[in-house]
Amino acid sequence: MSARPVPFEIPADAPRSGVIRVRFRHTDRFTIVGNHLAQHPSLSAVAIGLGVYIQSLPEGADVTVKTLTNRFTEGEITVRRALNELVVEGYLERHRVALGGGRFATRIVSYDKPGCGLPARRAEVPVPPDADADAESEPEAVQAVADPEPTALPGPAADLLARLRTVDTRLLLPWREVLRLAPAVDEWLARAATPAQIVRTLTAALPPAHVPIHHPGRFLEYRLSALLPPPLSAGPPPPAVEAPAPLITCGGCDRAFRSHDPDASCADCRGAA
Repeated sequence: MSARPVPFEIPADAPRSGVIRVRFRHTDRFTIVGNHLAQHPSLSAVAIGLGVYIQSLPEGADVTVKTLTNRFTEGEITVRRALNELVVEGYLERHRVALGGGRFATRIVSYDKPGCGLPARRAEVPVPPDADADAESEPEAVQAVADPEPTALPGPAADLLARLRTVDTRLLLPWREVLRLAPAVDEWLARAATPAQIVRTLTAALPPAHVPIHHPGRFLEYRLSALLPPPLSAGPPPPAVEAPAPLITCGGCDRAFRSHDPDASCADCRGAA
């Protein structure tokens, strides 16, 4: 008979509320992760988890969407959305590399901390002509240059989401939300839904015009998930159903009947002829 585990005893100096940490000093198989990622204020829980997982992997590990989807229980759309969050926050970068022969590959760069390992950018500081001697002994001023706002939308999915505000101004999305929701729209497009069908579905039966939509990103996220169409089979498309013949009037008796021949007569008139 196995011994029963000893129950944990709460120390007398433990905090009166909140989590109680039981610490362990690892000596092998551990990863150092910054709190800027582990406690990121705007990343989703899935994005933080994937960011920590990717930082724990060795150089050259496969971190494609397919591999991560097979590794975790989250679906492809959720994984794509989380990776896009990490790209937006600077933890990941995607680089398209030419392989030759018209082939390309996407390489993923993971930063332990956004911007680490990049050369520092310096702003040019004019030096007065009469201060040359003093400038030699003073350190050069360094000014951080903010990354420019993206000017081009990365693909048809992002463009579709950005243009929803032209249908209803309440569906105006910030840039980060457009990138976060773009993988979900890509999934619709992959299932042979046209952009017009997607826009029609997302904007149908909106709340009355006087009712505000406080969180358009969450509103659209729910519709993209709940109304996702099924994928089409890989087989040939079903045969087209022939439209019924139009109604025409018999020239002999003015009876209406269906025929593709506009000069045809009805069955009775043909039998009497």
